[in-house]
Amino acid sequence: MLDIKFICDNPEIVKENIKRKFKDSKLPLVDEVIALYNEKCSANTRANDLRANRNKISKQIGVLMSQGKRDEAEDMKRLVNEQAEELKALEAKEAELSKKVLEIQMKIPNIVDDSVPVGRDDSENVEVEQFGEKTVVDFEIPYHTDIMALFEGIDKESAGKVAGEGFYYLMGDIARLHSAVTAYARDFMIDKGFTYCIPPFMIRSNVVTGVMSFEEMDAMMYKIEGEDLYLIGTSEHSMIGKFIDTITDEQKLPLTLTSYSPCFRKEKGAHGIEERGIYRIHQFEKQEMIVICKPEESMDWFHKMWSYSVELFRSLDIPVRTLECCTGDLADLKVKSYDVEAWSPKQQKYFEVCSCSNLGDAQARRLGIKVKGTDGKKYLAHTLNNTVVAPPRMLIAFLENNLRFDGEKYSVLIPEALRPYMGGKTKIESK
Repeated sequence: MLDIKFICDNPEIVKENIKRKFKDSKLPLVDEVIALYNEKCSANTRANDLRANRNKISKQIGVLMSQGKRDEAEDMKRLVNEQAEELKALEAKEAELSKKVLEIQMKIPNIVDDSVPVGRDDSENVEVEQFGEKTVVDFEIPYHTDIMALFEGIDKESAGKVAGEGFYYLMGDIARLHSAVTAYARDFMIDKGFTYCIPPFMIRSNVVTGVMSFEEMDAMMYKIEGEDLYLIGTSEHSMIGKFIDTITDEQKLPLTLTSYSPCFRKEKGAHGIEERGIYRIHQFEKQEMIVICKPEESMDWFHKMWSYSVELFRSLDIPVRTLECCTGDLADLKVKSYDVEAWSPKQQKYFEVCSCSNLGDAQARRLGIKVKGTDGKKYLAHTLNNTVVAPPRMLIAFLENNLRFDGEKYSVLIPEALRPYMGGKTKIESK
């Protein structure tokens, strides 16, 4: 969310940013919010004048009463009462205008970084770098749920009866792999100096609107009926919310945390081969990383964070690449974003497994996350987030890239880094 004073002082910059994101339908919001803010300021000025006048008249009434001039004092009291009614109306108007200004502010996109490539949608995202040789095998790789079925590791049919489409049971070695990957990712981030955290899995509406745009909220979040609570779509939501209305001493920055949580998403509009199986589901588990830092350090942290994901995936023998999201593919709060994509030897293409985002001070402004500098002045922090791993997508990439077939049996190789979490196993074999 942009500062309203920045919008008023730089309307053309804000409009040009909207055009770069190909969201021209939002252009009228700039002039609308400026007009409403100016109207609010005028109401505030008049209200302040009335308050000052009320104090002045109150003193005059006291003087007149002490002088025995009751009639003149009563005239002054009537004037105070008339102005009190006007002040009451102005305060109500000011509150309504403030609400409208904030609503529009939250719809205006954040200013994207100058380095972000201009493009309409994800088809115009730009590859940054590839890591690792693409996996090549001499047998046909089954679809990922079929791989799991070879190891008696998945039951979607029962899950459909219990919870409906978009859910699954993981079983046996596949379930153990899932937990092993999550535990390994946790320890990987702890070794990077991040503090491990298990957050609340539900958050209030003020936190939801603090961490995401209205469009994302509608598409993703499950609301708890009768409660001011939402199921989190990612632990970033409650992790950033942890710092709502806080002031942190500058010397304590950066704050680096890694969190585990289940995640719940509506996943509207899912379709195609990638959307079948367990690629897009309503419930999954995730290891996340977040950083809260000084503004001048946020880009350095952005590059560190996505590089951690690359390092982790490569340690599990999974080829990956980084893809920079173009302007049209950035959510409204984001300044810059990279996707880390894993190679799918089955589909012969990369698919998203991590998303690293720098949100500048947008979330901090919405949630009141402030920093106290050494000079005593307060300023807004910058917030960043990135997926460490998110089974089942990560599990799909792991199984496809580590699958082997000897002509009779399938097996999955366990990379050295993961073996301590799999009881020392070097592979698992199909039943």
